[in-house]
Amino acid sequence: MAGFASAEERWQTLPEPTAMPKPDQSGYAPVNGIQMYYAVFGAGDPVLLIHGGLGHADIWASQVATLSKTHKVIVADSRGHGRSTRTDQPFGYGLMASDYLALLDYLKIDKTALVGWSDGGIIGIDIALHHPERLTRLYAQAANVTTDGVDPGVMTDKTFGAYIVRSGKDYARLSKTPDEYEAFVAQMSHMWETQPAWTKEQLGTITTPTAIVAGDHDEAIKREHTEYMAAAIPGAKLVILPDVGHFASLQAPDEYNQSVLDFIDAK
Repeated sequence: MAGFASAEERWQTLPEPTAMPKPDQSGYAPVNGIQMYYAVFGAGDPVLLIHGGLGHADIWASQVATLSKTHKVIVADSRGHGRSTRTDQPFGYGLMASDYLALLDYLKIDKTALVGWSDGGIIGIDIALHHPERLTRLYAQAANVTTDGVDPGVMTDKTFGAYIVRSGKDYARLSKTPDEYEAFVAQMSHMWETQPAWTKEQLGTITTPTAIVAGDHDEAIKREHTEYMAAAIPGAKLVILPDVGHFASLQAPDEYNQSVLDFIDAK
């Protein structure tokens, strides 16, 4: 049994998120024709957490519990995800970035640090490219800037498969359109086929202090692509988290939280 128990490494696991703390404020913001669910916790310099594709805000529970001790933490469900509604408008990272900027306007937050995981990291890079005045720092974990940065092996990865199944169950539980998961995934997949597509020259214009972050066993993003991103963004810090994969924030929450704080609070 001992040999069996050790067969699954930490980076192969998909822990359930802990229970989300009680928010100080939550609701739905009317942005770009949708109702966007959000929640706010704590006080201090703001930090916006943006989840990955097919996920939802509650995935960040461990991060909220820690970061809200010293920061005002904002989470939301991206367009079509979780409790937020969607329209027939095609998904795109620019559109989703504009949703989050509109949410910040709604909450009267001028500037924030941003922690983005996977699609959330890509949304963060979009904001850093087009609205750098809204960001103090960007911590982008498991993001890519071109479609060829994605490892094709992810399509058959067991941990990723488990995430997609869990996300479907969460969608049925949270969404206002619980029977439309397949249609939602189809809309997202269409975006993933062509986006993002930023050039090295575009990345070279980013002025936001940026950390490009990956687990050392990330199943979805090629390591050389992560290193390319860090090299292309001026002054970017490359952070490789040990013994974790794409789902680092769930697999090693304490280490992840410390890595975030070390970066966003650096003087």
